[in-house]
Amino acid sequence: MLHEFLQSLRWAMNKIGKFAVAIAASGMMGGYAAAADLPAAPAYKAPASVAAVYNWTGVYVGINGGYGWGNQDPLVLFSNRFDRAGFDISGGMIGGTFGGQIQQGYVVLGLEGDLDWANIKGSSVVTPSILGIGQGVTLNTSSNISALSTVRARIGVAMDNVLLYATGGAAFVKSTASASTVAGVPCGTLGVLPDCSGSSWRPGISAGLGVEYGLTPNWSVKGEYLYTKIVGTGVSSDRVNIVRGGVNYRF
Repeated sequence: MLHEFLQSLRWAMNKIGKFAVAIAASGMMGGYAAAADLPAAPAYKAPASVAAVYNWTGVYVGINGGYGWGNQDPLVLFSNRFDRAGFDISGGMIGGTFGGQIQQGYVVLGLEGDLDWANIKGSSVVTPSILGIGQGVTLNTSSNISALSTVRARIGVAMDNVLLYATGGAAFVKSTASASTVAGVPCGTLGVLPDCSGSSWRPGISAGLGVEYGLTPNWSVKGEYLYTKIVGTGVSSDRVNIVRGGVNYRF
């Protein structure tokens, strides 16, 4: 009896084992089929690149050149006794630029200086007078602005690589004048005009508007207009308008 019971138990266990294996195999096949039916995960895509915003911050050097025209009184270089007797002057200029600026949002603040060689000149026949009374002499006069320097603040609005700006500050003008009497009488013999030549640096103010365009992160080109006026007693007629362009390299 015991032997038959053990055989029956062994047969039942064998059948249960085969049934469990069949169920497990079926479940695995079903899992594989379900996994095959799932949608594929989307492929990783890098975020789209964002275009860099142009930055005007930096220290820069450059060259500039242009044209100037205005009015100058040569007699103030001889003596400040006389009434104003200015005449038109005009000519070219070329020189160097240096500066630095910082950008905060759309606003660009900076300081710029320049020093230009110039040949802004003119000539005329002038009769010196004091309080409207002629001094009995007529002069052939010539005048020339031979150098011009400015130190100015700049404030601008940046629209990516376009910068619109206003500027203003101090100016320093090197003026030279000479004269000779129409009759050929040397100036040294005239009591009212002992000297007929003069040259000096004179202070002034300068202000204007400009636009600058960034070609690359370091290189830019600009165009600007400046109005420069000599200041001080007896020199109110001296002024020059300047239109010039330039190329800057920013570090």
